[in-house]
Amino acid sequence: MFPEFSLRYARLPERFYLHFDPLPVPEPRLVAFNQALAEQLGFDLEAFDEQRAAQWFAGNVVPPGAEPVAQAYAGHQFGHFNPRLGDGRAVLLGEVVDREGRLRDIQLKGAGMTPFSRGADGRAPLGPVLREYLVSEAMHRLGVPSTRALAAVTTGERVFRRVPEPGAVLTRVASSHLRVGTFQYFAARDDIEAVRTLVDMAIERHYPHLREAALAEREEGERYLAFLEAVAERQAALVAQWMGLGFIHGVMNTDNCTISGETIDYGPCAFMEAYSPTMVFSSIDEQGRYAYRNQPWIAQWNLARLAETLIPLIDDDQEAAIARATRVIEAYEPCYEAEWLAVFREKLGLARGEEGDRALAEAFLEALAAGRADFTLAFRRLAEAVEADAPALLALFENDAALRAWLPRWRERLAREAASPEAVAVRMNAVNPLYIPRNHQVERVIAAAAEHDDFGPFEALREVLAEPFTEQSGCEAYAEPAPATERVLRTFCGT
Repeated sequence: MFPEFSLRYARLPERFYLHFDPLPVPEPRLVAFNQALAEQLGFDLEAFDEQRAAQWFAGNVVPPGAEPVAQAYAGHQFGHFNPRLGDGRAVLLGEVVDREGRLRDIQLKGAGMTPFSRGADGRAPLGPVLREYLVSEAMHRLGVPSTRALAAVTTGERVFRRVPEPGAVLTRVASSHLRVGTFQYFAARDDIEAVRTLVDMAIERHYPHLREAALAEREEGERYLAFLEAVAERQAALVAQWMGLGFIHGVMNTDNCTISGETIDYGPCAFMEAYSPTMVFSSIDEQGRYAYRNQPWIAQWNLARLAETLIPLIDDDQEAAIARATRVIEAYEPCYEAEWLAVFREKLGLARGEEGDRALAEAFLEALAAGRADFTLAFRRLAEAVEADAPALLALFENDAALRAWLPRWRERLAREAASPEAVAVRMNAVNPLYIPRNHQVERVIAAAAEHDDFGPFEALREVLAEPFTEQSGCEAYAEPAPATERVLRTFCGT
């Protein structure tokens, strides 16, 4: 059933990982399987057997050709450096080449205590597994680069976090699991050759254009600078997309910052409802380090940590290398600002740029904050107000004075777009979702599954989130913000 494995990472020198076989669980049961993703990855679905798949996705049986390893990495966690983190509850089975010729990692998350577990149990509760499955797949459907969820199994065990919960294992798919923290692990050990190996692997997998002859003819240090610049550009684009969706990652540590530019680790993440730039959901982010408005600059901080690992490769003269890398990190800010403006222009229905567009977008966000309006629905309902005030939009605002003052400015700007109101509305609805994984809905499906073994609500929500931009009959409740009694303002990591 599994496609053929390519063991690129497991063929690196052994200091990059530790061999680790997943620890068996007593009663594996497949509760979610992403057939569309499996098809993309080259699985033989005609030979699919649910019981055998449960054994594989639980880690009870290693799939043919796989060679499980726990990857080594370090990381800054809330600003504090830990030189040895690594996969504490995950194993990389190997890589497969999908039907489009792309190399993809397949990883089991919650597969047991590894040598990197640092005393933890290495397991995953069902709630965080279902949350990551739903939110990562929703992000993919929203057009945001993300790791993907292939399968979820329950284990027949209880996992103890805040309260005892059913245990589960998530099968995660990624372009790679290379992180800023992977580079930091080896830089902290002055293992420059390992850092060079990681750059070469990352270029091969994610930035093949950097292998072109024109670049190869330049001095070697230029290649490492170009690599840093390419990673920075992808991070700028990624975080701008997060901001455009009101998404708060919640734990932007350097070990959760991918070299590929994919969103990874959906622990204490959330989508804002009432707009507030200082919003924090993560229960462990007590200082608001990873608040919504801080995300772009935390990404830049993380990139600076990546740059530090590359200094010996950029130039033999350390001061010259630092100066060259610093220029790349400083260039992140205008790159991000351009990406942010492009995202919000689209959300406002603007197809071409004008000088005042940033001020226009910021004024709308200020109106959202003043009116405590739902971020997602306000942008969605704005498409109904192209020509006249829309009751559904106004009803979202506790105080609509700022909105009413802003709407004529926006309509005046739209008039210069040379597009019909209908065309503008279609354009806006193609980028402003109606359905997102709202906290209270995610918590409802987790409760149904964990407390009653009922996965029907999970499947229903998953199906709605698969078409986030299309209004679906009978699904009105999925678009609504949480009732006051169900607001979820704190989210928790599953470790």
